[in-house]
Formats: sequence, structure tokens, C-alpha cells
Amino acid sequence: MEAILPKDIQAGLDAARVDSLRKSSRLRVHADGVEHKVLRYWDTGFSLDAQTAPQLRGRVDLFDGAAHLFQCLIVAVEQEGCEMLFDFKRATRVAKSAALDFERAADAPAGLITVDAPH
Repeated sequence: MEAILPKDIQAGLDAARVDSLRKSSRLRVHADGVEHKVLRYWDTGFSLDAQTAPQLRGRVDLFDGAAHLFQCLIVAVEQEGCEMLFDFKRATRVAKSAALDFERAADAPAGLITVDAPH
């Protein structure tokens, strides 16, 4: 059985749900120098508050607090209630170090100590 609520009560419930999602999420999207709080995140996309989210498209950076997680290409899909849904065209995990251009041997030393090193 589906409960039918008056529009103003349903709008209040939707606003409370979005507010709860906004407070609990640490994820942020940086686009064009502006930061937007992510409401929900899943493997193929994320959602932002439809009231404050612009029609983002293209390259954005996804952060968890101060940790840079992904560089993404996104496209806006649809508005669902108070949320704007975005899908990833590409999401590339950000590496913590530069890629090596050579093969590192498994038994390679961590460093080199020379004989004439100062004490």
C-alpha cells in the first residue's frame, strides 16, 4: 500500500532527507574553482543538490575531505527529486606518486650508502 502525502509535507520530507545527506557526506566535487558537496556516490556516478548544482559537464575533481580521489569526466543525467544525478564518462584514480618509466627489481636496495659518506 502506497501512502499519499500532501505536496508540502512531501517537499518538507525531501528537504530533510537532502539536508541529512549533505551533513553526513565528506565527498566534494571541485569544478571551475567552485566546490560542491556530494550527496550520494556510487560506482558509476554521484548526486548533488539540485538547488545549488549547476549543469556540470566535463572535467571535475572528486575529493574525500582533503584527499584527492579521482579526476573525472562527467555528464548530467537527470534530476530526481531534490538531487541532480551525474554519471562518469571516465573516473581516473589519482596516484600518490609519479609513474615509473622503468621496471623496479623486487630485490633492489632502498638506498645506496657510499664508503666516504660523512658521519
